[in-house]
Amino acid sequence: MTSEHRFLAHRHDEWYPVARSDRLRERPLAAMLFGTPLVVFRTRTGAAAVLVDRCPHRNVPLSLGRVRGDTLQCIYHGWEFDQDGQCRAIPGLVGDVRARERRATAFACVEQQGFVWAWGEAEAAPTREPFRLPYLGERGWTTAREELDVQASLHATAENALDVPHTAFLHGGLFRSQDRARREIDVIVRRFEDRVEAEYVGESRPPGIVAKFLAPRGGNVIHFDRFLLPSVAQVEYRLGDSGLCISAVLSPLEDYRTKLFIAFSYRLPVPGWLVQPFLRTFAMRIFRQDAWMLARQTETIERFGEENYKFTEIDILGAEIYDLLRRGRIPEPSRLTAPSERTLRITV
Repeated sequence: MTSEHRFLAHRHDEWYPVARSDRLRERPLAAMLFGTPLVVFRTRTGAAAVLVDRCPHRNVPLSLGRVRGDTLQCIYHGWEFDQDGQCRAIPGLVGDVRARERRATAFACVEQQGFVWAWGEAEAAPTREPFRLPYLGERGWTTAREELDVQASLHATAENALDVPHTAFLHGGLFRSQDRARREIDVIVRRFEDRVEAEYVGESRPPGIVAKFLAPRGGNVIHFDRFLLPSVAQVEYRLGDSGLCISAVLSPLEDYRTKLFIAFSYRLPVPGWLVQPFLRTFAMRIFRQDAWMLARQTETIERFGEENYKFTEIDILGAEIYDLLRRGRIPEPSRLTAPSERTLRITV
């Protein structure tokens, strides 16, 4: 199948992460969503806030300012704004400063599981809660968080994160290998209205350094790849009591620029803190290799002026992810129907 299409217009009325909680300290943080510059800050009482990164007075970035109690102060003339964007102080001005035209544009936000999430529509009330990442805070599980900018569309980034065939070539030695003898396995693809998942049945432990952390003695693993609307790519491996779940929540910064907010959750026979530095390092090396390749892909798309994808059966989730993103809206739970299911035979 050939796919020639323009960039997908993703829904704004959804939650997207804009910052890691541990990066919000005394200084405000510049961010971006859907091409709009944002400023993320934490008030002295601990509340996170997200505003458009522009002072309504003289268009100076608010991210250059500083936090003063429960307000963010502009570096240029000292105007102060609260977490709702309301102007609370204008130095030297006598009288009420809270005129509507002096407001900074605000986004609803919530801090959850180590990330700050912003509702994609400014000045709008959210209609649902953000996606909850699995295993965070559960007994026996350890979680590390990272972030990474990628020069690629959200669709290309999500497909890459869940694409098995490229791992033997781009990540050979770290994860899988093209020189290894291959075996046939079944892949069960389940399509829901709000997500799609692939279950790999009978897959032996992949070769490579990362896989050895999960299954040091080898054996068959339980392997799921999932994409969930609006923008979650998830890879999960389980073997006995051990498990590894990598959830990447993708925020569309611009048409061909995506930010990954990544949670590595794992349960191993050894203490989590002992292996965290090694697992984190190797996993991020894989993600950076992917980021390099996606940037080359985007450069080629820009050079030719269009996307042109050829999907085959081995591209298990690519077309499904595209279709979900094209449809866009997450149905209400009461409207979800039973999933469709198909089985493929591949070699890994």
